[in-house]
Amino acid sequence: MSRTTRPQIVIAQETLDHLEKLVEGAAARMPALAERLLEELSRARIVPAAKMPADVAGIGSSVTWRDESTGQEQSATLVWPEAADIGAGRVSVLTPIGVALLGLKAGARFPWETRTGERRELTVLSVQPPTPVSV
Repeated sequence: MSRTTRPQIVIAQETLDHLEKLVEGAAARMPALAERLLEELSRARIVPAAKMPADVAGIGSSVTWRDESTGQEQSATLVWPEAADIGAGRVSVLTPIGVALLGLKAGARFPWETRTGERRELTVLSVQPPTPVSV
C-alpha cells in the first residue's frame, strides 16, 4: 500500500518568521496543529516574496479547492489568525485547512484530515494572488 505523497510547498521568506511565531504560540493550546504547521514549514521551499509564484497559496491568496470524496468546491482567502472570519470567507493559516493549503500550487492534490479525524483528499483548483492594497 503506497502512502500518498504530499505535494511540494513554497513559502515566502517574509512570512516565515511570523509563521514560526504562530507555531510557538500555538504549541501549548493546539499541539497537534502546531506540530503539523512546523512539519510543513520544515519541508517548504522558502523564496523571497518577489519570487513567489502567483499560483501558490500564501497569506492573502484566494484559494478554491475541491473535496474529492464529495465533489464539493469551496473558496477562501488565507489570512493570519487575527483577520480570520469564516463568514466572510477568510480562513486562518492556523486551522487544519489553512495549514493544509499554505504553500500549495494550483493543481496540487493532497490528503487532509478534518477536525473530527476524517481523512479526505482535496485538490487545489485555483489560486489568486493577494490583491494589492491601494493607499
